[in-house]
Formats: sequence, C-alpha cells, structure tokens
Amino acid sequence: MSDNRKLYEEKLRTPLEIAESLKPGTNMFTDSGLSQPKEIGMAMKEAALAGKISGITVHTILDIYPSAWYDEECADRIRGVSWFSGGNARRVIRKGLGDIMPCRYVQMGELLAMNPEIDTLCISVTPMDEEGYFSTGLTSALSGGFIETNAKRIILEVNKRMPWSIAGPKIHISQVDMVTECDYELPVQGETEIDETSRVIGELIAAETPNGATLQLGIGAIPESVGLALKNHKDLGIHTELFTDSMVELIECGAVTNALKPIHCGKTVATFAFGSKRLYDYIDNNPDVELLPVNYVNNPDVICQHPNFLSVNGAVEIDLYGQVCAESVGTTHVSGSGGQLEYVLGASRSEGGKSYIAFPSTTEIKVKNEDGSSETKVVSRIRPILTPGALITTGKAEVDHIVTEYGIARLRGRTLSQRTRELIRIAHPDFREELTREAKKMNIII
Repeated sequence: MSDNRKLYEEKLRTPLEIAESLKPGTNMFTDSGLSQPKEIGMAMKEAALAGKISGITVHTILDIYPSAWYDEECADRIRGVSWFSGGNARRVIRKGLGDIMPCRYVQMGELLAMNPEIDTLCISVTPMDEEGYFSTGLTSALSGGFIETNAKRIILEVNKRMPWSIAGPKIHISQVDMVTECDYELPVQGETEIDETSRVIGELIAAETPNGATLQLGIGAIPESVGLALKNHKDLGIHTELFTDSMVELIECGAVTNALKPIHCGKTVATFAFGSKRLYDYIDNNPDVELLPVNYVNNPDVICQHPNFLSVNGAVEIDLYGQVCAESVGTTHVSGSGGQLEYVLGASRSEGGKSYIAFPSTTEIKVKNEDGSSETKVVSRIRPILTPGALITTGKAEVDHIVTEYGIARLRGRTLSQRTRELIRIAHPDFREELTREAKKMNIII
C-alpha cells in the first residue's frame, strides 16, 4: 500500500462519524454549487436532531441539496449563512432562521480572509489520484484560496461521480483531516423551456453580437435563448462565471472556438459549472476547459481584456433611473449580488463590449384584497421607482443595456430624461401610459 493510500485509509470516516466530530463553535465553508457535501450535510441533520451536535455555523454559496444548515428543524443547532442563495436558503432565510452575507462574488475570497474564525473547509471532491490529489471538480471558485488563508481543518466528501477539472484546485491527502466516500448522481439542471418572449429577447441580443465576441451568459431561459441564437456566429469565446449547457452547444456546433481570445486562447474559462450530465462529462479531464478561481475570472480587469465582450444577466425589476434589482422582491430575499456588476463593469471597459440586463417586460404577483381573498396581478418589471426595500445590484451609473421582448434600451451615457423615454419604449404597452404619467409627476421627462 502506498503512503498516500495509507494516509487515506487512516483518515476515512463515515458521514455520521464526521458529523458527530464537529464541536460547538465550528465555522464551516462549503464553496459554490456542487461543492456542497450532500451526505455529510444529511448526517449533520441526523446528529443535530439526536442532540449530538450544536453551535455550528455553515457558510454556503448557491446551495443545491437539502441539508442541516438550511433545515427548520435544525436551525437552533446549525445556522446557515448564505453568500448567494438557492431555494433551500431562500426559504429558511425568509422565515428568519438563516443569515446573509452581503457581497459580490468576486469579493468573497477577500471577505473570507477577513473572517479567520471561518476555518473549516468541507466540500465534495473527486476520488484521489495515484499521487494523492483530489480535484475540486465542478467548482474552482474559492476553495484553493480558502486553504491558503483560512483553513485549519479540511474535510472531504469523495463522490465517485464528480468530474475531474484539469485546471482547477487540487488538495493533497496530507492536507486533509477527514475523508468520507459517497456514490450519488450529481443533480442536474432541468431542461429549460424557451418561451416566445425569451426567444425574441435572445434574438435581439444575438443580432448585436459580432463574430469573435467573448461571452458571459447566466442561467435560465433568456441566456439559453441567446446561446441558441448565436449558433451561426463564428470564432466566439467563453469567459464566464457559470459554465452551462448552451455553451457546450455553441462549442460543439463550431460557433465557439476561443481562437481569438487574447488570453487563455483556445480555452473555455469559467469558475463553476451546473447543468446536465452531458455538461459534466464534457468537463471531465478536458484540457480545453479551465475552471479557475472567481477572484480571477470575475475580475473586471481580466474581463475587459477581451474585445467585444458580451455579458447577459437577468433582473427582478428596474426603475426609470436605471437602478437594477436582481436579488430581492422588495424586502423579500431571493438570491444575492453574485457577479452581475463585475461583468457589467468589465464589459463596459472592453473595446466594443456591451452588457445586457434582460428580462420579460411583465411578471405576475399575488395580491391580497380587502376581504382577505387573493388574486394574481400582472405588473410591469419596469417601474417608476423600485419596490420599497428592493436591493440595488447594478447602479444607475453602471447600467448599460436593458432588454425586454419590446426592444433594447441603451442607457449608458444617456441623460435621465433620455433613459426614461428609452425604458418606457421597451415596457409592455399596457403600462407605458402609466409610466409616462408617473415620470412626469417625478419631473424626470423633459
């Protein structure tokens, strides 16, 4: 038996043994998305409900699995802190049973270093190679930097199905305190249904995208529709926060070659991935995919080095000043700031670059009537002012293009009166008269 294998066997535990070893005051970090340790998370719930562990804090980024840290039954023993929320964190935080770290994605490594009490890394990784190394798999965002600045204890959940990222961080068994073995299918993003509104928006953005552009696309129907609409383009590149299935489509159809990128030429660059099994298989041991730390990938100084950079992200609503909210509905928590602003800033500094905040012109909300009944109401996402309490993700001075199914509003470099008219022009026709009336009351149309 090799020395590395011997170390591995000495450190091997069951998920429940790991959970029960956690002491009060443990402050744990799990990194983004599929780095979350599913089996350890469920074992922690079992241990917490049995009264065997308490006083534990777990910091997460885009939670994927049900787990102890976002479980109402465990909230008095294990507290989750969300740096960007998925559905489990969102539900618990809305009930006042979880906390939030206000931050942008690119800042997270710096903020972790400012909080040395967060000193336990617990993530899902690949099986160990012959040299004793584990790959962090589909997420390269923060784990490597965290080991350098914070980690006093490293706990790994080895999943036999985790793809190996060639360029991503590696962890050696000599650095690890405990390891457990699991074998479960990685969750996949359900197939995105492209509705007519999303298709139109995708085509509007694609029509403005030159050959040779470098792309950052978010997740969801609109970014997917942009990807589909770009299939006839040539020599596109990818430098993105999140690597998705639409990007694999563009690579495999030949639209993306990465050949004209001034840095990482020939390589697809991202910081984490989430999508289908096809996507995960594509990444596995692929030298043409570089999953790199988020403080590099999302740095506007790096983004802007790509000419004709194209950034596409979404929003909950925007006001006539150009303030974009993408993370709350009023005071109701939805997600977090993520990397939107970094890509808006990077694209604006790119030669020929453009950033787009794209969304359907309307949405449905439930409203309560005076008699206690409720009904569904259609409202405009373009509003005179943001819903009270709404959090600003991209400010009025940074916003570039806003897109709905009714067109593209070009806001950067426009006066308040000009941008107000632009936004009203792309609002749903049913709301344009009301928006114009409110803008006149606010004295912002001249």
